[in-house]
Amino acid sequence: MNHQTHNKLVNFIWSIADDCLRDVYVRGKYRDVILPFVVLRRIDSLLEETKDRVMEEVQFQKGTLGQAVLDPRGLQKASGYVFYNTSPWTMEKLKGTATNSQQKLVANFEEYLDGFSDNVKEIIGKFKLREQIRHMAAKDVLLDVLEKFTSSYINLTPKEKKDPEGRTLPALSNLGMGYVFEELIRKFNEENNEEAGEHFTPREVIRLMTKLIFEPIKDQLPPAITIYDPACGTGGMLTESENLLVEEEEGYGYKGDVYLYGKEINDETYAICKSDMMIKGKNPGHIRVGSTLSTDEFSGLSFHFMLSNPPYGKSWATEQKYIKDGKEVIDPRFRVRLKDYWGNVETVDATPRSSDGQLLFLMEMVSKMKPVNKRLSGSRIASVHNGSSLFTGDAGSGESNIRRYIIENDWLEAIIQLPNNMFYNTGITTYIWLLDNNKPEHRKGKVQLIDAGNLYRKLRKNLGNKNCEFAPEHIELITRAYLENWDSAPEDSLLKVKQFRNEDFGYYKVNIERPRRLKVQFTPEAIETLRYDKSLQTPMQALYETYGEKVYAGLSAYADEISHRSEREGWELNKKQIAKLLDADTWQQQKVLYEAAQQLAAHFGDRVFMDFNRFSEELDEALKTLNLSLSAAQKKNLMQAVSVYDAQAEKVVKKKEKLQGDKLSKLLDHLGCKEEELPYFGYYPSGKKGEYIVYESETDLRDAEQIGLNENILDYFLREVQPHVPEAWIDLDSVKMGYEVSFNKYFYQHTPLRPVEEIAGDLWTLEQEAEGLLKEILGC
Repeated sequence: MNHQTHNKLVNFIWSIADDCLRDVYVRGKYRDVILPFVVLRRIDSLLEETKDRVMEEVQFQKGTLGQAVLDPRGLQKASGYVFYNTSPWTMEKLKGTATNSQQKLVANFEEYLDGFSDNVKEIIGKFKLREQIRHMAAKDVLLDVLEKFTSSYINLTPKEKKDPEGRTLPALSNLGMGYVFEELIRKFNEENNEEAGEHFTPREVIRLMTKLIFEPIKDQLPPAITIYDPACGTGGMLTESENLLVEEEEGYGYKGDVYLYGKEINDETYAICKSDMMIKGKNPGHIRVGSTLSTDEFSGLSFHFMLSNPPYGKSWATEQKYIKDGKEVIDPRFRVRLKDYWGNVETVDATPRSSDGQLLFLMEMVSKMKPVNKRLSGSRIASVHNGSSLFTGDAGSGESNIRRYIIENDWLEAIIQLPNNMFYNTGITTYIWLLDNNKPEHRKGKVQLIDAGNLYRKLRKNLGNKNCEFAPEHIELITRAYLENWDSAPEDSLLKVKQFRNEDFGYYKVNIERPRRLKVQFTPEAIETLRYDKSLQTPMQALYETYGEKVYAGLSAYADEISHRSEREGWELNKKQIAKLLDADTWQQQKVLYEAAQQLAAHFGDRVFMDFNRFSEELDEALKTLNLSLSAAQKKNLMQAVSVYDAQAEKVVKKKEKLQGDKLSKLLDHLGCKEEELPYFGYYPSGKKGEYIVYESETDLRDAEQIGLNENILDYFLREVQPHVPEAWIDLDSVKMGYEVSFNKYFYQHTPLRPVEEIAGDLWTLEQEAEGLLKEILGC
C-alpha cells in the first residue's frame, strides 16, 4: 500500500468519528470507539472467507461428536488463524438487522462478540467494547458506525477488491494494518494534546535500529530467532524487525522461524499489539499486559534480539515496592556485581532515581541476554533513550552503576545521537544505544559514538513535535559508519564519528580533605544553645520563651496548643518529635548539659583555646575537678557548641597510629606509595618513630575531584591540588568509580565570534538597503 492510499484509508476512518460520534462522545473519547472497531473489523474481515468452514466444524463437534465444550484446535484449523468466531454473525450480517430494534441489534452484536475465541475476548475486554456498543445503541448511532466500517468504499481485508464504481481498493497487509493503527493513535493523541510518543516510534527510526542490530550478523543468523520488546506499545518494533528479516528485496530473506515477545502496560495498546500478532499468525500468548518493572514476566527466558523505546522521564515510584524492600533491591534484574577501588567484588544497587525509570528497561533487556558459548552466540540490543541516561547520576549512583556495569562488561558497542524533533511527543535529543555481549574482535574494549544530529530532511508538515525524518540514504550512511567502524567521518559528511576506549568514559570521584582547626571559648551565646536539643532547636527555643521554667515539668497539658502552633509556624514536626517536645526528660537532659556548661564557663573564664587538642585534655581534668558526669554524647555536644572553625587554630587530631613492620608495608602496598608520601593520604609523622597522626577533616572545606580512570590519583593530586592547598590530603576511603558519556564534550566545536568590524559593516549594508527600499516605496 502506497502512502497516498494509506492516508486515504486513515482519513476515511478518522471521518467516522466526526460523522457518527459528534454529540454522543466528547472528542477525547472518539478513540474508545474507533480503535476497537478497526481491530474488530480487521479480525472480522479475515474470518469472512472461512466462516462457513468454522460453522461446519462447530456443527461437527456439537452434533456428530456431541461435545459440550468445543475443541479450539479444530476451530483454529478451520479458520486458518489462532482465533475464530463460532456465532452465525459477521459484521456484514449484523448490519442486516437494521430493520429490527436497537435492542435486538445489541443482542445480536453481543452474541457475535461471545462467539469469539478467548484470545479475542480478552482484547474486547481491554477495549471495553461491550460498554461502547450499549452506549452507542442508546444514542441510536451503533448502526451508523457499523455501516461505516463495513462500507464497500474502504478495504480492511488482506485481499484486493473493487468499490461500487469499479475502482480498485488495494489489499491491506498486516504491516499496512499496523501503520493504520499507529497513525490513528498518533492523530487521536495529537488531537487531545496527549503524548503520542508513548505508543509511536517513527518508522524510519525503527528501520535504523533493526538494520543496526541485524546487519553485522546477517550471515550468521540462527535457525530460529527470538525478538523481545519490554515496552512494546502497539508492536511497531517487533513488526518492523520481523519484516526486515523476512523481506526478500530490502531485507535478509530469512527463512527460519521468528518468535516475537513483548510486554505493554497500557490496556488499549496491548490489545492492538496482541490483535496484530494474532492476525499475523503469531503466538498471542507471547504478548503480555502489565508493568515490565513490577513483574519479571519472562523470567528464565533469553532472547537473540531486543529492541525498545522505553518511556523516559516517567516516574516508577509506584513500582518501587516490587523492586525494593526499603532500601534493599530485591529484584535480581536490578542488582549488579562490581569491584570497588581496591578490587573487592560487591553487589550494588542498579536502580535510577524514582522520577525516571528508562534505564530499568535497559537492565531488563540486559538480564535477558543469551550467554556466549559454543552453542549460543549472545544477544544484540537496540534501545532509544534521552540524554539523561548518558550522564545523570553521580559516581556510585544507580544510573552510574548501570552505565559502569554495561561498559566494564564490554557490552556497549555504539551510541548514535539522533536529530532533535525526530519524535512526535518531544523535541529533545534522543540516542540509540547498541549493546552486544559477543563483540567482534575489532570492537572489543571500544565504544563508537556517532553524532547524526545534523542528518535529516524536513517534513512538509509537522506531525506533533516531529518536523524532520531520516531519508533512506541517511539510514544507509549511519549503518555504513557503524558497520565499517569509522573512527572519523569524511569532511563533507554531516555525520560526526569518534572511537573511544571503554575506560575513557570512567572516572574516580575522590574527596580531598583539609584539616579541622577549632577555636574554643565558653561564650554566653554558645552556652545558651545547649539548653535545647540540636535537632529541635527552633521549637524548643520558642517554647522556652513562651512557658519558661514550666518546660522542665513537661508540656503535656499544652499538647493541642503546641500541635497547632507547629502547623502555624511551619515547624514541620512529626508525631514522634512533638511527643519528644512534650516530654519532661527531653528538657531535663538539656538542662543538665546547660548547667554543666555554666559551671565549666566559670572554671575556664574568658580563656580562648586555639588548640582544640589541648582544650580536650583540660576539659577532662575540669570535669573531674568539678565532679561533673557527662555521657560521651553530652560531652561531644558541649564541645561542638563552644568551638568554631578558625584558620589560625591548630589542627584537630583524630588519632595517633603506630605503623611499623608488616602493618606499614601492607598500608604502603595498599596505597601504592612510598613512606614519605603518606601525608598525601592523611598520615602525618608525629616525630616519634613509627607513629603517625591522622587529623580530623573539616567537612565545609571538603572538595570532590573527578579524575579520569586513565590517570593515577596521586599524580593528579600532586599536579592539580597539592601546589595550591599544601595541607590537603586524599581520602581514599571515599573513592567511587563512575561512568558518563557526553556528546557535547566529545563533539563540540567552538565557533569564534565575528570581528566587530565585520558586524558593523553588515549593519551598515543593511541600513543602506533599508534606506533604498524606503525611498523606492515613497517614490522619492
